[in-house]
Amino acid sequence: MRIVSLNAWAGKLHAPVLQYLAEIDADIVCLQELSRTPTARSAWLIYREPGVELPQRANFFDEVAAVLPGHDGVFCPTASGPLYDGEAVLPSQFGLATFVRKTIPVMAQTVDFVHGHYTPDGWGEHPRARNAHCLRILDPATGAPLTIAQMHGLRETSGKADTPARHVQADALVDLIERVWPGDERLVVCGDFNVLPESVTFPVLARLGLRDLVTTNGFTDTRTSHYEKPGRYADYMLVTPDVAVKAFDVVVQPEVSDHRALLLDID
Repeated sequence: MRIVSLNAWAGKLHAPVLQYLAEIDADIVCLQELSRTPTARSAWLIYREPGVELPQRANFFDEVAAVLPGHDGVFCPTASGPLYDGEAVLPSQFGLATFVRKTIPVMAQTVDFVHGHYTPDGWGEHPRARNAHCLRILDPATGAPLTIAQMHGLRETSGKADTPARHVQADALVDLIERVWPGDERLVVCGDFNVLPESVTFPVLARLGLRDLVTTNGFTDTRTSHYEKPGRYADYMLVTPDVAVKAFDVVVQPEVSDHRALLLDID
């Protein structure tokens, strides 16, 4: 079983990331920062806020789905807000997505907010709403169940240090996982948590028996050369002791985002 987690950066490097996702042939693909704009006529749109303009792929969820025809995708938006095609304003959905190989049965799943709530008429104030998706699958190769959860953690304008909202977020993630995970089988949790390694998030997740593969394997950077700020941790992959890790990597090359992909192979 191969699992990949990646903040896709709204498809800013869409050609390399699409090629990478097609080539690595992961069974479960967990992606953060995807957009869907059904009324768009252009492939590129612009996100704007005071002092910021960022290019976005108009329908990056659909583009990923097209290069993963053997997978079923679930798109989980956190908000619908404006993107711009020139001066035209288009309502666009933004969130995370999970793609599961079609040969893998999904026995249970849930999606919910770990911070805030869905906003249908704008992106909202910072820190903006964030959600998580959890699913329980049956591994057809082994006949054993596996629960996988991914989260895109809230972004604070003050940085990645712990805040009361991040503590609440960690508790909410545990609550969401426990709705699906029976507690006596394998569990993998991943995503762009937007926190530092010393965050309260990890003791909270440790209550489920989870340990982080990024920090415990000596990786000190989950960002690529496209990210120029200090604080190089953001993305994490955690497992329970019964997960037989065959290989784990924080992928340096190719660079397909301002985040590095996290790639896990388990027996």
